[in-house]
Amino acid sequence: MSEIHRRISDSFNAQGLMVTLGARLTLVAEGEVQIELPFSRGLSQQHGYLHAGATTSILDTACGYAALTKAPADFEVVTAEFKINLLRPAIGERFVAIGRVQNAGKLLTVCTGEVRAYSGAGEAHKVVALMQATIANVRR
Repeated sequence: MSEIHRRISDSFNAQGLMVTLGARLTLVAEGEVQIELPFSRGLSQQHGYLHAGATTSILDTACGYAALTKAPADFEVVTAEFKINLLRPAIGERFVAIGRVQNAGKLLTVCTGEVRAYSGAGEAHKVVALMQATIANVRR
């Protein structure tokens, strides 16, 4: 396991919200992080879809950690802003948030991300959300 993967994994595992949601880190690569969330009735909204709050949380986290893969070793990251488009009802058995770095600067990193909904064992999916996020580097 690389140092950056270990750093992100340790940070992710310390996040109470990700533990509460039941999310897990599935990919850490330079400029990209993926987080998987199984559907749970406890995370649904009144129509039975995954709640937008859960969708937003895993996607914001994926974008933040993608930015961290590009940040200097003595920095952490925090979200400065994001815009999310919820494209369709989040219906599925599992959801994968993919955060990708588009541009990494000294203090700000711009990321894009999507949440994919999967049903069944195949790789067929529907994109249920898109995000653009600005992530700030902060010295530890």
